[in-house]
Amino acid sequence: MKARGIDGLDFVYISGDAYVDHPSFGTAIIARVLQSKGFSVGILAQPDWHDAEAFKSFGKPRLGFLVSAGNLDSMVDHYTAAKRRRNDDAYTPGGMAGKRPDRAVIVYSNRCREAYPHVPVLIGGIEASLRRFAHYDYWDDRVRHSILYDAGADLLMYGMGERSIIEIAEQLDAGVPVHEIRDVAGTCFRINDPSAYPDAIMLPSYNEVASDKRKYAEAFKTQFEEQDAIRGHRLIQPHEKGFLVQNPPQPPLSTAEMDAVYALPFTRRPHPSYREKIPAIDEVKFSITSCRGCFGGCNFCALTFHQGRVISARSHESILREAQEMTKDPDFKGFIHDVGGPTANFRQPACKKQLKSGVCKNRSCIGYERCPNLEVSHDDYVSLLKKLRGIPGVKKVFIRSGVRFDYLLYDKSDAFLRELCAHHVSGQLKVAPEHIADSTLYYMNKTPHALYEEFIRRYARMNERLNKKQFVVPYLMSSHPGCTLSDAIELALYLKRIGHRPQQVQDFYPTPGTVSTCMYYTGLDPRTMQPVFVPKSPQEKAMQRALMQFFLPANFHTVRKALKLANREDLIGTGKNALVPPERTVEGTEFPKKKGKQTKKSVDKRRRNG
Repeated sequence: MKARGIDGLDFVYISGDAYVDHPSFGTAIIARVLQSKGFSVGILAQPDWHDAEAFKSFGKPRLGFLVSAGNLDSMVDHYTAAKRRRNDDAYTPGGMAGKRPDRAVIVYSNRCREAYPHVPVLIGGIEASLRRFAHYDYWDDRVRHSILYDAGADLLMYGMGERSIIEIAEQLDAGVPVHEIRDVAGTCFRINDPSAYPDAIMLPSYNEVASDKRKYAEAFKTQFEEQDAIRGHRLIQPHEKGFLVQNPPQPPLSTAEMDAVYALPFTRRPHPSYREKIPAIDEVKFSITSCRGCFGGCNFCALTFHQGRVISARSHESILREAQEMTKDPDFKGFIHDVGGPTANFRQPACKKQLKSGVCKNRSCIGYERCPNLEVSHDDYVSLLKKLRGIPGVKKVFIRSGVRFDYLLYDKSDAFLRELCAHHVSGQLKVAPEHIADSTLYYMNKTPHALYEEFIRRYARMNERLNKKQFVVPYLMSSHPGCTLSDAIELALYLKRIGHRPQQVQDFYPTPGTVSTCMYYTGLDPRTMQPVFVPKSPQEKAMQRALMQFFLPANFHTVRKALKLANREDLIGTGKNALVPPERTVEGTEFPKKKGKQTKKSVDKRRRNG
């Protein structure tokens, strides 16, 4: 501040992440955007939250505090799907856990109030965005208020905040009191009287959704349907101490606006004060964001509720400039790790209608069923990838941010598949079929399994034609709403048949803001309001998870239990179709059959060692 001649800051930004000046980190983008408009910003990264003193480090900000938990919801950052505390944190120097509090937005906001009671507090980022309404909280196993109430903040910015923060900053700078800023798209605020907004849609109240699961599903359905900048309505949800108002979302950034954001002077490095490595930078330092938004519609993903379904993309010139700058970095070895976004091969809106009329209210663009109006083309992406490969100093360009294989198959041209296999796969291509039982895929809103099988065949043929040995690694999920024990067994048999042994498996994680989380809590599919089976008990979840790794001796007992419960004892045995061997006993101790001599002592030792 002294070096820049700054006596006092306009904003102090509190972040749950260590500060990395890279456009993959929301804190860096918002701070650089504000700076580009002439506002000064101090970053208070991972402050000691146990009292208010650390929050006074920069002095009293002139316009307000900005508060974010960081790139992840703090509860997701801290806990596994089994609610076990994580031992590390990729967004902290040295990967050290415990440098941010649980429910970071709430804790940080309260400390800001203690430090300077009359300074506006503005909250944003993924934690605030996805918790903007009354929402089911998996970790408390109950419905919580809008985070705006729990944090006691003045305004909540949801979605991608570049436009919102500038509009708010300019109004505050002009002397408009924060409680009068009510017209900014992509924001939520609190009021006592809703009569000023007669055209708004009134949602079921907090008390209703907290006590009636059907009301919760109805409220979520409306929130989801109105997530559109063109046709979306203002929403109001009564709370115990007033009314929460959500303005419609901000429109996606234009190509020129995205180019301007990514042209800001990011150093692309952690702050020089850090002495230990920040693990999260590894995957993104030499990666390029080419697009935002996703019309993929996976029910377990919160992107629709945050970035929206309309794709916005950077120009080739902007992306090529960033790649050229990368080649000057002394750490660059010639490999661009990724060129993509939420979905790598989405570089254009799903259809032109979205740009005029908004996204369809009750129809998915792609998923379990394909919209007949979906426009499919990889021409722009293929052209971009060819240009990137031609930059001097670039040896290889990988695609790691996820390829939608169904969208690829819908393309009448095989140009992208050829480019992908020839130049952009490092031996293994990771794709996400998520499951193989169509009944489960329906509730996930993922493409039917037959289409995945077709992709595997075409991928294999293309690699054979190119004389390459490259494989597919599928991402799979257990215990998703709608997934029965029979479906989990079907998945295990499929894994055995193809010879795939996943070393890590993903349980469904009920995070805020997703259709699947609404199913998990209510037992209803909000799309149809029909009941859906939900595997909730620890026993059921353990069995589904174990079935995905049926080959591990540690899982044999649990898999047998599942097979007996499903009346599939035919899969217990030594035959080629069996998933697990039969039980064998030494002095009453169950253990899997193993070559070599076994004793009670050796069995006990293996058990202790997992």
